[in-house]
Amino acid sequence: MPTVQVTDLKDGDFLLDVREDDEWQAGHAEGALHIPISEFVARYGELTEAAPQDGRVHVICRSGGRSAQVTMYLAQQGVDAANVDGGMQLWAETGRPVVTDDGRAGFVL
Repeated sequence: MPTVQVTDLKDGDFLLDVREDDEWQAGHAEGALHIPISEFVARYGELTEAAPQDGRVHVICRSGGRSAQVTMYLAQQGVDAANVDGGMQLWAETGRPVVTDDGRAGFVL
């Protein structure tokens, strides 16, 4: 399964956050698309509409387990997807911004 490191992500890379609503509301990466894993199959069309046609989908969760499952599913659908190793925990630890929906500083739940 393709995997990327948090430090390899660049501004503007497409990020799909598959954590649940309470985790998202506590804090997330700015600009990420949020589709909880529990709703992912039913809301798959939202991803296909939002994802770049020729770009990679970087999938993130808290630590990497749920995002790995979604990454495998996407690969089976022919989508260029990569799991973000270490997830939002590592995202925050490396100093990347974590925000709430209203733009305030957030935290990883």
